Amino acid sequence: MTFETILVTRDDRVATITLNRPKALNALNSQVMAEVTTAAAELDADPGIGAIIITGSEKAFAAGADIKEMASLTFADVFSQDFFALWNKFAATRTPTIAAVAGYALGGGCELAMMCDLLIAADTAKFGQPEIKLGVIPGMGGSQRLTRA
Repeated sequence: MTFETILVTRDDRVATITLNRPKALNALNSQVMAEVTTAAAELDADPGIGAIIITGSEKAFAAGADIKEMASLTFADVFSQDFFALWNKFAATRTPTIAAVAGYALGGGCELAMMCDLLIAADTAKFGQPEIKLGVIPGMGGSQRLTRA
C-alpha cells in the first residue's frame, strides 16, 4: 500500500496507520479521509492483521478538518461527498482499532479518535471540538460518539 498523506506499517499482526501531513498538523482533507478508509478496509480484509493503530505525530494526532480545502466547497459539494458515510466505513472496521493520540486531536481529529474501539492518550494529548464555538455541529458524529466514548 502506497499513499501520499498516510504511512502504513506492519509489525507482525499489528498494522499502524500514521497520519502524515506534518506541515498542516495532520489536518483532515478529502485525500486523507479516502486514504485512511482505503487502508483500513484493506487491513480489515487481511486475516493476518489482528489490530489497527491510527496515530499522528507528537505535536498533533489531527488538528481537525483542513479549512483551506473546506473554504472552497459549497454546501452541495460537502453534501455530495458524504463525508459522514466515508468515515462510518472506518468506524465499521471489524478489526479492533486503537487511536494512539499525542498532541492535538481537535474537531475531526477528536472524532476520528472516538471512532476507534480503544483510545490511548499521551500526557500531551489535547482533545476538543472547537467548531462548537462557531455554531457548527461536529460533522462526523462527534456529538453522538462523545456520549459513548
